[in-house]
Amino acid sequence: MTKILFVCYGNICRSPMAEFIMKDLVERNGLKKEFYIESAATSTEELGNPVHRGTRAILDRLNIDYSKKRARQIVKADYDKFDFIVGMDEMNRRDMTRFFGGDKDNKISLLLDFTDSPRDVADPWWTHNFEVTFDDITRGTAGLFAKIKNLKKL
Repeated sequence: MTKILFVCYGNICRSPMAEFIMKDLVERNGLKKEFYIESAATSTEELGNPVHRGTRAILDRLNIDYSKKRARQIVKADYDKFDFIVGMDEMNRRDMTRFFGGDKDNKISLLLDFTDSPRDVADPWWTHNFEVTFDDITRGTAGLFAKIKNLKKL
């Protein structure tokens, strides 16, 4: 089983969008039992809060259930628990690397590293453009899924 943790600053916009888009992708490909997917925050600002309304609107449009999701912060045990720890921007990567005391197993990456256009996924909390974020996350999750399928021969 491949275990993926998506991470952003607050765990209400980008990382839950990535979590549920990826869950939908693996389910549509008949591989739900091959994956365990979660999302978390680097900060404590939104702990316990539901998914942001902008992300909810996109997931609702796609008929993807997110209703039980509440923001949580990364914990030290996440490093050993997950195979891929995928941040949304460079600040997330720095914060995760510092929090986990390094990245000895090279598990930490950025979502768009799995595309032909590696860069940060813009935070729609600030840009208010959830559609651009959705496009980036769709490309990034597809790239990550293809990499895992190739690595695991799925």
